[in-house]
Amino acid sequence: MAPNYMTEKWREDEEYLSYVEDLLATEEVQKLAEYTQHMHSTRLEHSISVSYHSYKLAKRWNGNARATARAGLLHDLFYYDWRTTKFDEGSHAYVHPRIAAKNAEKITELSDLERDIIIKHMWGATIAPPKYKESYIVTFVDKYCAVKEAALPMT
Repeated sequence: MAPNYMTEKWREDEEYLSYVEDLLATEEVQKLAEYTQHMHSTRLEHSISVSYHSYKLAKRWNGNARATARAGLLHDLFYYDWRTTKFDEGSHAYVHPRIAAKNAEKITELSDLERDIIIKHMWGATIAPPKYKESYIVTFVDKYCAVKEAALPMT
């Protein structure tokens, strides 16, 4: 993974790493590096960016930083090109959080909070609102990171 301005500090944050290192070590999460996410980022880079920035905000706002970091990392755990893949069940915005949650459950147990973060992170493009403040954090950080990654190269 190429270093970039959005995700560099996470590598030295021992608390953050203690929350996500088991997930980062999995083949399922590392496979995200094979997919372009928002023009200038891989899905793994995007997921780490969302995870780390959300974790920092959850800490600042007395949220569950561990659940936020973990669910933020897993929120886009799917393996297809979202630009070209179509679903009968609904839009990518609706379907991919459910796929991500199912994939996440194959590598770790999800709490109700973590599941809500993953399933509701597309709120705004989907109807059901988040239930927890941590879910709102990841929802808005995801949008922020997506815009930054689409607008600017990650170098």
